[in-house]
Amino acid sequence: MTARPLRRAVTAAAVLLAAGLAGAAPATAAEPDVAVTVNARAGLATVADTALGANHAVWDSQLGTDTVAGLLGGAGVRMLRYPGGSYGDIYHWKDNTAPGGYVAPGTDFDTFMGGARRTGAQPIIIANYGTGTPQEAADWVRYANVTKGYGARYWEIGNELYGNGHYGANWEADNHADKSPAAYANGVVAYAEAMKAVDPSVKIGAVLTTPANWPDGIVGDGDTADWNRTVLSIAGPHVDFVVLHWYPGGATAAEALAKPEQVDDMMYVVRREIAQYAGANPGRIGVALTETNTSVGMDTQPGALFAAETYSTMLENGVFTVDWWDTHNGASQVSTVEGQTDYGDMGMLSSATCLGDVCEPPLNTPFAPYYGLKMLSLFARPGDQLIRAGTSEPLVTAHAARRPDGDLSVLLINKDPGNAHTVTLGYAGYAPAATASKVYTFTNGATSIAESTGGSSTGRTLPPYSLTTLVLHPATAVTGAPAAPGPVAAGQITDRSATLTWPAAAPGGHPVAKYEVYRTLGTTSEAWGETAGTSFTVGNLVPGSRYTVNVLARDTAGTVSWASPSLTFTTGAPARSTCAATMSDVTDWSSGFVGGVHLTNTGAKPAPNWTLTFTWPTARQHLTGGWNGTWTQTGTTVTVTSATALAPGESADPGFTADYGGPNILPTAFTLNGTLCSAS
Repeated sequence: MTARPLRRAVTAAAVLLAAGLAGAAPATAAEPDVAVTVNARAGLATVADTALGANHAVWDSQLGTDTVAGLLGGAGVRMLRYPGGSYGDIYHWKDNTAPGGYVAPGTDFDTFMGGARRTGAQPIIIANYGTGTPQEAADWVRYANVTKGYGARYWEIGNELYGNGHYGANWEADNHADKSPAAYANGVVAYAEAMKAVDPSVKIGAVLTTPANWPDGIVGDGDTADWNRTVLSIAGPHVDFVVLHWYPGGATAAEALAKPEQVDDMMYVVRREIAQYAGANPGRIGVALTETNTSVGMDTQPGALFAAETYSTMLENGVFTVDWWDTHNGASQVSTVEGQTDYGDMGMLSSATCLGDVCEPPLNTPFAPYYGLKMLSLFARPGDQLIRAGTSEPLVTAHAARRPDGDLSVLLINKDPGNAHTVTLGYAGYAPAATASKVYTFTNGATSIAESTGGSSTGRTLPPYSLTTLVLHPATAVTGAPAAPGPVAAGQITDRSATLTWPAAAPGGHPVAKYEVYRTLGTTSEAWGETAGTSFTVGNLVPGSRYTVNVLARDTAGTVSWASPSLTFTTGAPARSTCAATMSDVTDWSSGFVGGVHLTNTGAKPAPNWTLTFTWPTARQHLTGGWNGTWTQTGTTVTVTSATALAPGESADPGFTADYGGPNILPTAFTLNGTLCSAS
């Protein structure tokens, strides 16, 4: 994000609402219209101690103050990013200057660290790549961790360097003559070596483009590959994490609030790129989302709902920190969003700036996204395991977390601005007590989070445009359970089978008797089988399909562990066939692409009047045209036909154009005249 200095930016429903705030059933119970399923067998990621984060900037005069530290700490912020977006590439820490920008008095590094410590947050620091040097960054590490003993572990190398003009748009300072992704990647290596020579414990992060966000997929002039492939191939062995930014946009609040639905596919693509290009042991590389915000309702309830949805979904996918942009930013445009005044301010806290005769609330007044983060801190704490949850209604979403003490929390998000929804909650692999121990609710226009106790653990009425968290005790305490199995790995993946392996689970009160393997289908866990060992081969899979699995341990007393972290893998094409086909992304513009399929008849017979078929991996991909054949799309299935015979050993190259409205995942399974092809 290009930082904007503060000096520049500068009746029946009422019954339902009251019932929701009180944590009790409404006076006249509404018929449930949404089914919520919480599946404790479908484990996701464990919440890191750096999960909830925010940006802090040197142009913010409130940086490091006791008031701000108290507010951020109260919202559960445990990571603070400094010195602020694009300022990271013009900021010089030794003299606290940013040539070409504005630095507020009293915002130097020591002041920031003092505020971070009072907040209870770890720092994540942008080392100046654009106008700095590896030596300057190494000196900063020495000052921070050797001289001052701050223990600053996380360091990004620059900010949004793909915006340095190499692809056309130019907002990021970069004084290097070579602005290519290869030059940046080699620079990251130099920075990492210099900084780790001072303190080998620091973790170095490289900037990536976010899937389906410009300039993702674009190959620049003189380059041999796009930004991510180039950076990972060169810098991957030298970094500890990668950095994403995500501003998904949306013309309306409803459109913006639907964007987090893309996160699972986004993270699948990022993890796959890391696995393909980053070298040995790619699992060691973490992912940080160090900037995000919404395009509509930045200061009002859409911002809170977007924050809750985005943070939860990213953390479920193993992102170790999500950092809101930002603490203060300043008003930009006044509008009314669902009855509330929105100032177009990307900060969590008011800057008290005015646009004409309309002024923001007093300085440091929390906006709605602040309460969105605070609700997240009440929902998921460091060490909790996020588990799969889902609903029958797109406007109501659910997330769940299992706590080490046996409690379970459920976050319910009602994105419907005009209607309350009554939900029924069902649980798999967990038996809650009949009533909730705590209920937290944040509603449209509220200036605080309502807290109550009691109310059913299986039913709830959600006010319009609201966040609700239920904290539940187990009906019966479970003791002596085995530990969860370690992370699952998939090997020997073919078109029809895969072999899963995992580290043994530590026993609890009794020896481990067996492991149970489950596939996740939405919110349902499908039992694939069980084994006494730590490997399992599954067959009868569908070629070119994505599978998500978990493993649980069961001891000799029948006590079941928590689920392992989930693993997602994709089956491929058969090793041999009478045809071979592979799709390529020839030219990409981050919302569409020119693609090609290389098809070969590897059989002994000709293929006259051939028909090639494949299925898009997502519903957001759409064929727009094609050549060297007749192209059609029905649902997600694409068919290309040709009256030209394909002789044995002969190839064809049908091409097409397609649009995509989210991460662009290419298919890997193709059939020719009904026969599944191998990869060419």
